[in-house]
Amino acid sequence: MSDLRYWIGFNEVRGIGPLRLRALLDTYGSIERAWHAPPEQLRSVGVDSRSVKNLLNVRSKVSLDERLKRLQEMGIQVLTWESPGYPQLLLETHAPPPVLYVKGELKEQDAWAVAVVGTRRASTYGREVTRRLAGDLARNGITVVSGMARGIDGVAHRAALEAGGRTIAVFGCGIDHIYPSEHRKLAQQIAAHGALISDYPLGTPPDGRNFPPRNRIISGLSLGVLVTNAGKTSGALITADFAAEQGRDVFAVPGSILSQGSIGPNRLIQDGAKLVARAEDILEELNLTMVAEQKQARLALPEDETEAALLGQLSAEPMHVDDLQQRMDVPISQVTSALAMMELKGMVRQVGGMKYVIAREAGVSYTVE
Repeated sequence: MSDLRYWIGFNEVRGIGPLRLRALLDTYGSIERAWHAPPEQLRSVGVDSRSVKNLLNVRSKVSLDERLKRLQEMGIQVLTWESPGYPQLLLETHAPPPVLYVKGELKEQDAWAVAVVGTRRASTYGREVTRRLAGDLARNGITVVSGMARGIDGVAHRAALEAGGRTIAVFGCGIDHIYPSEHRKLAQQIAAHGALISDYPLGTPPDGRNFPPRNRIISGLSLGVLVTNAGKTSGALITADFAAEQGRDVFAVPGSILSQGSIGPNRLIQDGAKLVARAEDILEELNLTMVAEQKQARLALPEDETEAALLGQLSAEPMHVDDLQQRMDVPISQVTSALAMMELKGMVRQVGGMKYVIAREAGVSYTVE
């Protein structure tokens, strides 16, 4: 992408985040024109003086070509809103990060992802339930997303790897900083069997204030968030809050009322989170019990015009096959056979009485050329 360096540049400008960058793109039509816009024009479209000053400073001091060259030498992929490989689930959230730095590889199958998060001060109970649940999710074809922190995050990543599955770690610092340092080997394993992700520029240190915002990426990449072990002020609860705001399902593992590490999950359950005792509780809630079959079906059975038309008619409200047939004006046999295929792919769900709803993940990547 010829304008990739300008995305990298804007990502280093303090004060120009997703919403302001979107406004600049709408105004100037391209990232390159926005980058070179005169200061007075930038102020006229609502960029405050401090942000304009920061932009001018980056323009004058940073070599974007050198930045891009260094990223390429380190084997780091840069994804922007305009990149085909940008995760669709995250892109659909409010104000997704304009730039993602990726070490490893994101795959289409990562659309089936569940975040597993918790406290750095993990209890023996918390570690064991995390190991079991994250491992079982991975064995069922689910990508495990977490933050590579000490405690629960590290257990979740390792359990996914040991189960032969995929896992994604989201950093609260530049992707060139491995934090904590004792997770250096773990980071290498994750990059080989998943991906390391950050929206922070190279060189950004692991400052405490960076970690709460990165949690929106953890939840944004996932269909649901599982909190296994967390105190009442744990950052995992911030991830759960982001999940709720993003329309994701929140899951929690119950624990002893006498355990500090179960205060967070128990409170989430009181507030309406789904109680989890086994991985199947999550798979059933998210309609992910047949992920392996759905993956094979998506590869072997490509979408067609009938499937695309059905997706256009279906929503979260149940609709009977007869109503679908009347709206589409095609033979009922064509509608029912297409729906059977789509259900196998995980695109739709039958909710009884020959009524269907669209599955949550159906909007991920179904387009007809």
